[in-house]
Amino acid sequence: MELFKNTNYDFLGKKWPFIIASLVLTVAGFLSIAMKGGLKYGIDFKGGALMTVKFAYEPPLDKIRSAMKNSSQIKGDVSVQNFTGATAQNEVEIGTELQEEAQLNINRQAMEDVLKATFGQPGSGKLDLNNTSSQALADRLRDPLARAGVAMSEQQLQKLAAGLLDYINGKYSGLIADFNQLTSVPGMNSAIMNTLRQECYLAPFHEMKVEMVGPKVGAELRNKAVLATLYALAGMLAYIAFRFEWIYGLGAVIACFHDTIITIGLFSIFNEDISMTVIAALLTLVGYSMNDTIVIFDRIRENLKVSRREPLEAVMNRAVNQTLSRTVMTSGLTFLTVIALFLFGGPVLHGFSFALVCGIIVGTYSSVFVASPIVLFWHNYTDRNKNVRKAAPVLATAPRTTDAVKSSKR
Repeated sequence: MELFKNTNYDFLGKKWPFIIASLVLTVAGFLSIAMKGGLKYGIDFKGGALMTVKFAYEPPLDKIRSAMKNSSQIKGDVSVQNFTGATAQNEVEIGTELQEEAQLNINRQAMEDVLKATFGQPGSGKLDLNNTSSQALADRLRDPLARAGVAMSEQQLQKLAAGLLDYINGKYSGLIADFNQLTSVPGMNSAIMNTLRQECYLAPFHEMKVEMVGPKVGAELRNKAVLATLYALAGMLAYIAFRFEWIYGLGAVIACFHDTIITIGLFSIFNEDISMTVIAALLTLVGYSMNDTIVIFDRIRENLKVSRREPLEAVMNRAVNQTLSRTVMTSGLTFLTVIALFLFGGPVLHGFSFALVCGIIVGTYSSVFVASPIVLFWHNYTDRNKNVRKAAPVLATAPRTTDAVKSSKR
């Protein structure tokens, strides 16, 4: 299938606006990184504790920040920010950055205690049904259910507790605001419901997940992520240099490096976290951009076999035009997919999809307006040097020829 037939666009003749745009984005990215004191790393790389909390209403960010900072048990800086996304509603991310691994569990427990003290009912003596385990719930209900005359074996009790929490987590994302929402739980009856109301309360928040990474592990992951990217680029340089010429490999690697640098710069400009999923997206981007570049280079090589006397720029333009339909269809369909991930994938896939959205846009034009011009520039440069070397002997012998002519006339 071809979207474009017999096109003859002068792509390389219009390379400078794209090259200038790349330079502007690169400088803006570096300036943003310098002004912000470096990249914004996620917990994966900097180490610390990260808690994601869902509220039954719009999270009171200032109240959460104030409560966390006023706690004497929480060490290190505390960050509180909204979690945005199509599937994320009333979610907040609370993080602490630590230099000591021994403090991680202390900080996690301290954050939970602060949330319960601020938004829960710790003085009531009841169990928070929105933030408990199935074992804790079973232990809490065992004696009250027996006093209420509910005959239940230990196995049935454990099944009831696990079923309650699975129902809450599956249907309500772990957070309910009314006990009446539990009427459809299998095995529920009025006696169990009354016991739940007496022994439990419903906090207006739910701890969705907690991540903890030690600072040493974070630094090691960061170094390995950089090495993985560099190794990928080096391997691709060697492969393309073997299959084509070394300048083709260099042009492709510079284009991939260009895509990576601009994408990372956009992460800094938009204040996005660099996490392990983002590194996975960058490696995906490197492979995707390299594949697009190789397709164009391969068509250039095929055209050179039948058009040896044609100017290289014309050969390259024809190669880009011949692969234009393939580029638009591949990049366009992939872009639609990652846009869907970005808009509807939720906060977990936000960084991954953002990197791919930026990278596909930048990578598509870099194959044409960055990699190809590098190869063209090098060949033009070497051709000029060859012409200069060939012209040098002619210039050197020219005066002697003139003198010989003059002497013969005499």
